[in-house]
Amino acid sequence: MNPTMGLQLLLLAGGAIAVAAVARRKGWPAPLLLVAAGLLVSPLVPAVPLQPELVLFVFLPPLLYSAALDSSYLRLRDVKRAVALLSVGLVVFTAGVVGFVVHLLLPDLPLALAFALGAIIAPPDAVAAVAVGRRLGLPRRALTILIGESLFNDATALTLYRVAIGAAVGGTVDLLEGVGEFLYAAAGGVLIGLVLAFAFAWLFQRTRDSLVENTLMLLIPFAAYLAAESVHASGVISVVIVGLYLGNRMHLRGFGTRLVSDAVWKVTDFFLETIVFALIGLQLVTVIEGITGYSPWQVAGYAAAVLAVTIVSRFAWVFAATSLIQLFRKGDGQPTRQQTVILGWAGMRGVVSLAAAFAIPPDIPARDRAMLLFLTFTTVIGTLLIQGTTFPTLIRRLGVSSEREVYEDRLAEAAAQQAALEAGTAELERLVAEQGEPDEIQKQVIDQLREKSWRRSLTAWERLGGGTGQGGSETPSALYRRLRRDMLQAERRVFVRLRDERRLDDEVLREVMSQLDFEEALLER
Repeated sequence: MNPTMGLQLLLLAGGAIAVAAVARRKGWPAPLLLVAAGLLVSPLVPAVPLQPELVLFVFLPPLLYSAALDSSYLRLRDVKRAVALLSVGLVVFTAGVVGFVVHLLLPDLPLALAFALGAIIAPPDAVAAVAVGRRLGLPRRALTILIGESLFNDATALTLYRVAIGAAVGGTVDLLEGVGEFLYAAAGGVLIGLVLAFAFAWLFQRTRDSLVENTLMLLIPFAAYLAAESVHASGVISVVIVGLYLGNRMHLRGFGTRLVSDAVWKVTDFFLETIVFALIGLQLVTVIEGITGYSPWQVAGYAAAVLAVTIVSRFAWVFAATSLIQLFRKGDGQPTRQQTVILGWAGMRGVVSLAAAFAIPPDIPARDRAMLLFLTFTTVIGTLLIQGTTFPTLIRRLGVSSEREVYEDRLAEAAAQQAALEAGTAELERLVAEQGEPDEIQKQVIDQLREKSWRRSLTAWERLGGGTGQGGSETPSALYRRLRRDMLQAERRVFVRLRDERRLDDEVLREVMSQLDFEEALLER
């Protein structure tokens, strides 16, 4: 890598992080602001090419793995029909409808390439939708469906894309062969994912070292993706299977592994997503320069038509699928009309679509390749800026919220805390009875343990009462946390002063600071 390219990448990362920081401070959706910023600066900066290999082999695996690790296997199992209908059925439907419309608009474009474009723009990227939905209190079921769809739809789309591109290059379309390739890719991805999941779970049982385990976790998504892709199976499904399995067994890891893992993947997600969305906007000049032989009004009309068909096809499928699910599955948990509208509007496309478009082989005529890339880019930008910017308003207008779920969660947490603390207290009393009459110091320790258990139980029940910890509504537990945080700040100042006076070594300072930080983290929890 030459110094100029290195400086370019450094400036890209730094600028993207700065934009994301502003978005977080203002409470705006960072992906949308990053895309908009990329569009604005694209004509003013040197071209930053989007390398398909970089996206598919470097960015995609860790982002998929992190999302799977943080997902709930049990909740995904509850919505498996909806997820399957969206991640497989909707992708195939969208690819077919878009491909047919594009072929009508551009009759000179080979039919296989038209369906390749449909496969490219078929899978939505739920990052922006989930970020907004969580902030505005979208019900958990709707969020789970969106997350599940985004975990598996790339596998369907990329398989369809391979078949369509193969047909475009080879000149024939074999439907049976395409179905067989899809089934092989899906089954192979599941099998390889399960084998690797069991292998890594077995390995983690024998490491018991938080640093080693989290370092291995950074390698897992790349290992799973490459292992599957090397035999032409679905790397996406392989990564997701490993992430779901290990995430469901995270309780078996030590507390150090869980604490470090949470921090590592939050930083990784933030960094990769920031770069990815900035890269999307920066492709503006590269995409436009390749269009030749069409008037501006023609390409604008084609782009608007493909964008409209993409949005409408999702609405049509979501409402049809919802009706189908309600027909065969009665009872509670069915999506409301408002939730169905939300799911239908959450169709923002992302960087995987752009990467697939940039990966179109050079064997395809340059004019056709440029048009496919342009239509992909305008669809990605259009869905992000139109649907993404209106998504928060839509959620508020429809009054879709998770207030009842939040209350039920707090009630369940309080009851579980009570049962767990009673078990802990019973164990303490058993140990005390076994060791005999305690002395005065031991009594103080035992009383502190009892008080700590009582305080944890009290905190869980107080949250149900709506105490905010401010003014007259401040609960005893909130008062304890506020005063203890102030005490910790005073203690830190003393340690730092002693270090500055050379009466305490920096290594000792870091150790005591770590202890105080863990205590404050527990108070925040």
